[in-house]
Amino acid sequence: MGRYKIEFKKSAVKEIKKLPTVAIKKILAKIELLSVNPRPYDSIKLSGDEKYRVRCGEYRILYTIEDNALVVYVVKFGHRRDIYR
Repeated sequence: MGRYKIEFKKSAVKEIKKLPTVAIKKILAKIELLSVNPRPYDSIKLSGDEKYRVRCGEYRILYTIEDNALVVYVVKFGHRRDIYR
């Protein structure tokens, strides 16, 4: 199996720029791991959607996976209290 390409939604890029620098580094490291294994043991498939969620401290990363094209599409970042609204 090859490595997955990571793509970001424009709104997700805006959201990550608003986060603290320490959180950004952790989130980007976690996203890099998704390129190797897009379904790690701590990821959860969201009900009613084809999105997955992975935790990164107090923040959550929502993403979709396109297995045919080997793409992980990052949809949204956010604090755990705000991400699902």
